[in-house]
Amino acid sequence: MTRPAKGASRMLRAIVALLAFLQGSPSIHAQDTPPPQVRVEDDGTVHVPAMTVPVSVMLSPEAKRYVADHLKAMQNPQQVRQNNGVPVFMEPYLAEAKSTFAYAMTERRLGGVRVFDYAPKAGIAPKNARRVLINLHGGGFMGCFPACAELESIPVAALGHVRVVSVDYRQGPAYRFPAASEDVAQVYRELLKTYPAANIGIYGCSAGGMLTGMATAWFQKHALPRPGAVGIFCAGLTTSANGFGGDADYMTAAVGEARPAPKWPPSADAPWTSLPYFAGADPRDPLVSPGSSDEVLRQFPPTLIITATRGFELSSAVRTHSRMVALGVDADLHVWEGLFHGFFYKPNMPESREAYDVILKFFDKHLGQ
Repeated sequence: MTRPAKGASRMLRAIVALLAFLQGSPSIHAQDTPPPQVRVEDDGTVHVPAMTVPVSVMLSPEAKRYVADHLKAMQNPQQVRQNNGVPVFMEPYLAEAKSTFAYAMTERRLGGVRVFDYAPKAGIAPKNARRVLINLHGGGFMGCFPACAELESIPVAALGHVRVVSVDYRQGPAYRFPAASEDVAQVYRELLKTYPAANIGIYGCSAGGMLTGMATAWFQKHALPRPGAVGIFCAGLTTSANGFGGDADYMTAAVGEARPAPKWPPSADAPWTSLPYFAGADPRDPLVSPGSSDEVLRQFPPTLIITATRGFELSSAVRTHSRMVALGVDADLHVWEGLFHGFFYKPNMPESREAYDVILKFFDKHLGQ
């Protein structure tokens, strides 16, 4: 009997070992069971089977931990409750901001409205001596003052060496639209006595991003001069019964906020928004939804829009930007990968610092000297 050559023998053993490995491989056995199928209805509605979504590999290590912590916090009712306007899960972010940045805050009233007036301890930069930013804080028109105001204002004031005035506007359920727009207009009128309109920027996150657009539309209706630039962050200028509208109502809430998508189709009795502040308001009114009027949008100043791929405002932000561009508005859209609604509230995360840099460069470019 002829014995196989040594080389052939080694090859045979390698093949046997490979076959044994493949027979025991879970991935091979998985092929025996077909994966769940995506089902598509005639009207285009897509039924997506359960799936696993890991944290994006494109994030910094700090952001990966932040996403996991945020999703866990959103599942804990105790973490989202507020203590004197500070959600529990934001307490460490607020402590981080206050220990990181050197700033001074003065509580005062402008135009009869309470504001927190921030300035960098190092002093306002000469180029910003005749500039001011107005911050309109987030919180669903139901709180988060001062927490959201501080997290949106402190880093910008300190890093940008610029004055930031955060408005404690009236909110629901005690107040309804248009109370907040009226308060912003009062503060704006008072600041116009000191600053040219072209040197005033307005920005906000979430409800504050919505209010930035609403206030800009309010200024148009009441013949107030157009501000130099605005920032619509964590928001867009459209709304729906479930959020800001579009695909994001159904595609980002789970991976960004750890909550299930709303039922489809929505109830015919569902209000256009569940926020008490808007009770009785007309969603077609451009003072409520500026994105509903091309005439209003066309008159917007340079606009910066910031969102993230897991932000439930993503679709509205994209839609707002594309419509503005089509209407000839100078609009910039920045989308952060793998992050969620209001992601830049954690001040020392690399992606937050990137966002602050974008904000400051935008206002520096567009505000008058």
